[in-house]
Order: sequence, then C-alpha cells, then structure tokens
Amino acid sequence: MPPFFSALLLSVLATAGVAASVQRPVPNYDETKVRPYVLPDPLVTNDGTPVRDAATWQTRRRPELLEHFAREVYGRTPAGRPEKMHWAVTSVDRAALGGKAVRKEITVWFTDKKDGPQMHLLVYQPAGAAGRHAPWPTFLGLNYFGNNCVNSDPGIALSPAWMRTAPEQKIVDNRATEGTRGAHASRWNVETVIAHGYATATVYYGDLCEDRDAGLTRDVGALFRTGAVDERRPDEWGAIGIWAWGLSRAMDVLAEDPEIDARRVALHGHSRLGKTALWAGAQDERFAFVISNDSGCGGAKLSRREYGQTVEDINIAFPFWFSRSFRAYNRRVEALPVDQHELIALCAPRPVYVASAEEDQWADPRGEFLGVKGAEPVYRLFGRGGLGVAEFPAVNHPVQGEALAYHMRTGKHDITAYDWAQYLDFADRVFKR
Repeated sequence: MPPFFSALLLSVLATAGVAASVQRPVPNYDETKVRPYVLPDPLVTNDGTPVRDAATWQTRRRPELLEHFAREVYGRTPAGRPEKMHWAVTSVDRAALGGKAVRKEITVWFTDKKDGPQMHLLVYQPAGAAGRHAPWPTFLGLNYFGNNCVNSDPGIALSPAWMRTAPEQKIVDNRATEGTRGAHASRWNVETVIAHGYATATVYYGDLCEDRDAGLTRDVGALFRTGAVDERRPDEWGAIGIWAWGLSRAMDVLAEDPEIDARRVALHGHSRLGKTALWAGAQDERFAFVISNDSGCGGAKLSRREYGQTVEDINIAFPFWFSRSFRAYNRRVEALPVDQHELIALCAPRPVYVASAEEDQWADPRGEFLGVKGAEPVYRLFGRGGLGVAEFPAVNHPVQGEALAYHMRTGKHDITAYDWAQYLDFADRVFKR
C-alpha cells in the first residue's frame, strides 16, 4: 500500500475503533496476478431468462439486482422519507461570494422534534436566480468536514457535529474549527461551478451517520433502530446506506425549491462518498446524472479483480460501512451474486461518469474502467451506447459516450480542477446546455 494511504488508513482505523493489529490481506498491485474471473451477466434474470428489452430490465431485472445489492452488500434502505420530516431555510445571502452567488442554509429535521436527528443543507446558486435563468441545474454531494469545509465563506455556519480525527483539516477534539473553513475548497470549486451556471448543494455526511462504528446507533441510525455494528441483522444497512438515504432526503428538499431544477440534479461523491453516490443513484431515479470520483472497492471497481483494496480488506477496515452479509464474501468474492458493473447499470439510462487517479492504485483505476464497460450492455438496451472505446484509455484522455464517461488523470486520490472541468463539460452535454 502506498505510504500516503498507509498513514491515512491507520488514522481512520483508530477513529473507527479498529485495532491496527487486525490481520489484513496484502494488496495485489500486479496485473499478472489478477486471477481469471467471470462477471455475472446483468442481462440474465435469476431464473436464467435473457433480458432483451428495456421494459423487461425495468420491471424484472432491475428489481432483482436492487434486491441483491440490498441483501448482500449495502443493506436495506427504509422506504420513502419519514412522515414527520420537515425543513426550514435558516439563512439566505443573495450577495454571497462577492455578489456572484446566492447562499442558502436549510435545516432538515427527520422527526417533529427540533432536538432530534437532523441535517444541514448548504446551497450556492448563481446570483440572479429569481430572474429569467431559474431554475438552476445542480450538483449535489456529501462533504467530509462540515459545510464550512467547501468554501472559506465566513457566512457558512460552522458545523458543531462530531468529526473524525484530521489535524490537517484543523479538526480539534473531533470538532471543526475556524481553521476548517475552506479546507476542502479545492475539491468543490464552488466559484467555478457557479460561474458555469450551476448550483451546488452539500450536506455533511456526519449529520447522517458518524464515520465510525458508533455512528450506526446514533442520529439516523437511532431513528431507524439500527443495531450495533456486529449485532445488526445480516441485511441491515451500514453507514453507506445511511449516507445514501440522506442524499435522497436532500433531493426531497431541492425538489420543492422553485429556484432549483429538480429534473437536472447531478449527484457526485469522492472515495467512500463516491460509493455512496452510486448506491443512492441506483436506488433513486430522480437523480439525473451520477458521478463517481475514485470510489474504488464497493464503488465502481470490479470486486472480482482483487486488485488494490479488496472486499475482505474493506470489511475488516470499515465493518460499519456495509451490511454484515457482505462479510460472507471476504474470501469467496466469486460467490457474490452481483458485481459493481451492475451497480452502475442500475443507473441506466441516466448518465454516469466514473473517474480515477493514476497514483490511486488502491482504488484500481483499470477495475473502475471495467466496471463502466460492464454496464454498457444495459445502456444499449436503451439505445444509449457505451464509452466508444475498447481499451483502457491513456492518462488525461477522457472518453465520453452519450451516457457513460470515464477518465484517469495524473495525480493522487483527490478531486481536482481537472476532474471538475470534465464533469462540467459532460453535464453541459447531458443536460443539453
């Protein structure tokens, strides 16, 4: 494992309560040692019937695959939004970012109790949204260190929530500080997105579920009486399922904002939140476009390749992310009834963009590319075509089909201005702007 990831993972494991002495598999970074594998066919039903048209996919095969992923990988998601969920706009600045944007902060309560589980939604949209340009197409994603981390704007409320240890983000005693403001601004490029004519919306993922074992029994987990990490029902959801559920609740709010175009909401996520974005997009067809940035194992990367991080490794390192049933495949990944190309396929015919980083071999860029390729037959059912290439593309050479796109850029595990340039360009095309 590269030194950068070794240090990062030890820090995260310590926060999650996982002992560093836990025996974890040695990662494979040698293509010649990738064992032969056979991917499950997304266009064959459980009883062996071929799927030859989009209607059969939608009514029969798609529900089967959603059931497999819920039962064996991410756990089951409660249906719909809580009956007493409600929200209120808590602040508005129509001259934010030097007059270039409108900033809105919205508190969402999941029950009728103001001190109960809640999340805080931050929205930036181009200035003048009340005029002829509204409603705005929007990028929605979860963030890692509070809404305050996405931009240095002092008007963003500082998150009071628990956060994982991250000295480089100026997290002190597991809480954000003034030094955390704008800590991930480079990953969000708010001003660039606004200048391009899009709104951007975000929620701190820790509002929904703290990124540690204990998070499963707090906040949203407590609301749905989720069991402790090793005491849950085998198919009970984990943190990724809870975070994905929260994205759908954010969509509930955006859908009722007259300044936001709910038909053109692009869902995005990086790393574990890229996994989350794919699972949320697979389940909730209101999201018009899904972006997976360096999502790796449990995201866009094929599990059966066993290159870089594996199913066994991720379940040992983060036992609270997935369902308990996923652990049954730690050393027999070939027995999984699904693989990640089918997760991408569940978004069809909606566009999906998967991105990798050249130095991020832990996330297996080739495996992410092959995940997109494996989804192509389903997109063709809808007449959308595939990537348009057969071979793994060269670094910094994006390939963008009608509905599927992929790139691997130079650099490490991160979101960069280069990534955003590709996402905005593709969004312009798929949203016909």
